Amino acid sequence: EVQLVESGGGLVQAGGSLRLSCVGSGFTFDDYSIGWFRQAPGKEREAVSSISSASDGQIYYADAVKGRFTISTESAKNTVYLQMNNLKPEDTAVYYCGTIVAYYRGRPIGNHWGQGTQVTVSS
Repeated sequence: EVQLVESGGGLVQAGGSLRLSCVGSGFTFDDYSIGWFRQAPGKEREAVSSISSASDGQIYYADAVKGRFTISTESAKNTVYLQMNNLKPEDTAVYYCGTIVAYYRGRPIGNHWGQGTQVTVSS
């Protein structure tokens, strides 16, 4: 059974940084593309970033986070990270990691969600 556990969220002031972690179990980590998604109150879940399991390690970033967020993996620990710098109040959301099942118009579609971790950015 695929399981994903997110951690690292918290309360930070605008301009600050956080690093989220997603630990996977129950599957061969290197066989899956993994992504980060977020959902703000009253809004739909949206893709933030993803990294491909393929040898090219293709990476996707949403326009809103390009240049501020960095996704990376540590296969030996079955972990995907999301380094978030220069955080803005509009980044406030619950952040989830998920396995990537497809891409639609270049955006990753996720599955096997974790429980999420809350990120709150104060102005």
